[in-house]
Amino acid sequence: MTEEQKVTAVDDMPDWSAYRGVLVYIEHREGIAKKVGWQLLGQGKRLADKLEVEVMALVIGHNVGQLAEEAITYGADRVFLVDAPELKDYRTYPYSRASMKVIHEVKPEIVLFGATATGRDLAGAIATHLPTGLTADTTELDVEPHPSRLLQASRPAFSEKMMATILCKQYRPQMATARAGVFEALPKDPSRKGEIVQIDFQIQESEIAAKVLDFIQDQSKINLEEAEIIVAGGRGLGGPEPFKMLQELADALGGVVGASRAAVDAGWIKHEHQVGQTGYTVRPKLYFAIGISGAVQHTVGMQNSDLIIAINRDPDAPIFKVAHYGIVGDLFQIVPAITEEVRSRKGASFLSNSSNSSAANEEGGVRV
Repeated sequence: MTEEQKVTAVDDMPDWSAYRGVLVYIEHREGIAKKVGWQLLGQGKRLADKLEVEVMALVIGHNVGQLAEEAITYGADRVFLVDAPELKDYRTYPYSRASMKVIHEVKPEIVLFGATATGRDLAGAIATHLPTGLTADTTELDVEPHPSRLLQASRPAFSEKMMATILCKQYRPQMATARAGVFEALPKDPSRKGEIVQIDFQIQESEIAAKVLDFIQDQSKINLEEAEIIVAGGRGLGGPEPFKMLQELADALGGVVGASRAAVDAGWIKHEHQVGQTGYTVRPKLYFAIGISGAVQHTVGMQNSDLIIAINRDPDAPIFKVAHYGIVGDLFQIVPAITEEVRSRKGASFLSNSSNSSAANEEGGVRV
């Protein structure tokens, strides 16, 4: 496209000068925020700095004022708080109406949601009623500078063979949902100052068709997106039975078991364990990649982990290029050895603490 064509394209765009700022929805469950909200707030801050505007947060619920204060510590300049008894539990109708009230009043140019079950539902309902475009399950977010100020929302396309960047040129706000674990939250700063704006929102319970009778947590389902330690296995395990070995290591470390797409496609483990483009994007403190070759489909879903340890018998496996530490050898010997070492060290730590406590009690004091 020539410079003349670029100017013409910008001139053809509607005047959206009244829309400014980046708004991030902070999802929570019973007053405890999902990590994806803080992650998106961090990315929203980076986008807002490029556009020279403020980053704002939207908190909806009942008795959730502490979340508004917490949003400021994670980077929000302003927080819009919608608090009402009817908003205690997430329901599409009241939450979408509350969100649209804020969007109409504030006029943000970009609105971001986590690509969770709730985030997808809420964002879709809002985009339908505004109306505007919505890019789902993005893994990259950037912005074009003035004058276009377009959100560049990118996501895998064509069976994950390429990345598609989607623009919303004719409508505002520009909206997107983004996967958890893709972006990094800003460090929590309790000294930050910001503004909390109370939004008056009234709705009658009789106006809401859906009723929440009870919320039953599925204890059997793992949560890869929130896990701090993940022990993942791939094709190199050779079958479903060795995943019990990985579970033992995960239990010893206090983590959960993950898997590559190859292991899931082979039927060795359920899809809820899959890490990668077609699974979950994760950002744990510790990630074990065991018997995983390191295909791009998998590495894009875990490469932002704080510490990656790869175990593979092939010294040329691509996984070693993204790992911080690599162990070349037989995983069936290495993994049990690591598990035993972890257990022994935890046991020694327990005995040491018990000994210190006994000695402290004899001295009439307490040691920490």
